[in-house]
Amino acid sequence: MKDTARSMISGKVFLIGAGPGDPDLLTVKALRLLQACDAVVFDRLVSPEIMALIPAGTRKIDVGKLPKCHKLSQDGINALLVDLAGQGLQVARLKGGDPLIFGRGSEEAAELQAAGIAVEYVPGITAAQGAASSTGVALTHRGLATGVRYVTGHRAADAALDLDWASLANPQTTLVVYMGVANMPEISDQLIRHGMPHDMSAMAIACATTPRELRVTGRLDDIAAKAAVLPEGLPVLFIIGHVVSLYAPAVLHAALACDGAGMDAYA
Repeated sequence: MKDTARSMISGKVFLIGAGPGDPDLLTVKALRLLQACDAVVFDRLVSPEIMALIPAGTRKIDVGKLPKCHKLSQDGINALLVDLAGQGLQVARLKGGDPLIFGRGSEEAAELQAAGIAVEYVPGITAAQGAASSTGVALTHRGLATGVRYVTGHRAADAALDLDWASLANPQTTLVVYMGVANMPEISDQLIRHGMPHDMSAMAIACATTPRELRVTGRLDDIAAKAAVLPEGLPVLFIIGHVVSLYAPAVLHAALACDGAGMDAYA
């Protein structure tokens, strides 16, 4: 609803998960809100296919972050959301994946609620689920993995990783690493030091579920080096565990092999 009466109504912010990138994986609720809100504040992980679904007249504000290159700080994003909603606008805060899985959604919600702004969460399919479905690598599988854990491979302000390595090195658990490209050599080394087999199957997936998806397969001790062939700046997810042995590219797609790098590209 967009009319002059809006200025008399308190604004609201919808923290929306855009999913992993394929617009067909966007929820019906997310699509409805994107096509009705006054403004969309979006991250760089939101695919262009999803952005194309937003009406031309809607205000779109790019607050995407690259390593060491932020268009707007997190405090600045928080202030922007408060300002827009304070104008009486209905605001879609659009994030790749799910806003409550490494998306800082709860941090933004806390700031908004402290300012008296109404907030509503709209979940999205997270990157791990999208990567699992597009590659055929189940995150859990009887006899291969009794559980799955999502961990961040990056800390704010490039702080040192302080993960519970001994716990994460359980070979019966699938480990999914978000935002781990830069720190993958350290992550692999720490997992091996704490007992995970050096030859554990591993996979890196960039731009999962989109036409730009790229996959690299390897072992825990070489997946970081193999993933280095992926173009810089792409969102990359790592899956580590016995379940990666389920990967069968010939069954899923006609693969385009890339010169011994272990990378398949799907167009």
